[in-house]
Amino acid sequence: MKSHRTLPALALLVCFLLNHLTAAEPDRAPEDPNLVWTPAQVVLVSQQVAPGVFAVFPDDSAVKNTGGVPSATSGGFVIGENGVLVVDTMLNRRLANQLLALIRAQTPKPILYVVNTSYHGDHSYGNQFFPAGVQIVQHVATQAYIQSHFAADVAFMMTYFGRNSGMDELKPQPAQIMLPDGANVIFDLGGKRVNVRHLGFAQTEGDLFVWLPGEKVLFTGNPVISISPSLPWLLDGKSEQSLATMRRLRALVTDDAIIVPGHGRPAGVEMIDYPIGYLAELRSQVRAAIDAKLTEAETATKLAESMKRYSGYKIFPWVHSQVNVPKTYQEMKATP
Repeated sequence: MKSHRTLPALALLVCFLLNHLTAAEPDRAPEDPNLVWTPAQVVLVSQQVAPGVFAVFPDDSAVKNTGGVPSATSGGFVIGENGVLVVDTMLNRRLANQLLALIRAQTPKPILYVVNTSYHGDHSYGNQFFPAGVQIVQHVATQAYIQSHFAADVAFMMTYFGRNSGMDELKPQPAQIMLPDGANVIFDLGGKRVNVRHLGFAQTEGDLFVWLPGEKVLFTGNPVISISPSLPWLLDGKSEQSLATMRRLRALVTDDAIIVPGHGRPAGVEMIDYPIGYLAELRSQVRAAIDAKLTEAETATKLAESMKRYSGYKIFPWVHSQVNVPKTYQEMKATP
């Protein structure tokens, strides 16, 4: 699986974020201006979104998401009669322990499963801090990436989240349950049936979605970042596949579903509809630019203006103009 970590444009991310970070709360030290977000400052909270189903997200998500500023990682857990299933395990020991404490505040039942929605370190590094006997659930491509790229991935994460963020103790963890392409697996926790799905490429080859049809709750990981104005990050390109997967995802859930995104607080299905609309418009406008024989640079300049209604996302100049438009242009030029 190709890593997005080598993209030179990613180095510009921090510069955009530094100019748009929200002010620290009065009782909390300011975030480190050299980091994307500061792991040592993240405080996780939980919210029950359905009986026995809890979203976990940073306590500053409401302010950051509304302001178009990316926040730290979200996940959650499901409590059944027999035990608990956890969705994503955070970046390091400190945050994994916060997640574990939130679980233990609700139940003493054993943690049976952890589902990693992708290989991204802020969604999977915490695996090693969970109790022995927990079964880790991943897509086969996620496990392959972790086993072959772990040291480089940790080095990358240290660059953007700090060398003093507790990542020096991390080791690659095996997955006990590895799901193939197109997986559709039910985990019965006793009174709670959790559907784990692979619907295709969304942001990585191994994206998993966790759907509770009885409770109408969906955990998405990074394919859905947060409420608008956040946008998809097409770090590996493949806008056509990503759009198709997002449409399959929307068809999976009911209109009254609660969505727990990869980096924000829970909300409704508009959190899926918004990136679908963006991706469809992006592809349409890039196709028109190619048909008009515009260069890649000319297309990026044109779409920065023609799609500026999406510019409420504070990293719009980077994620749209330097990642999404060029990647989509290259993809569509290669497959006319």
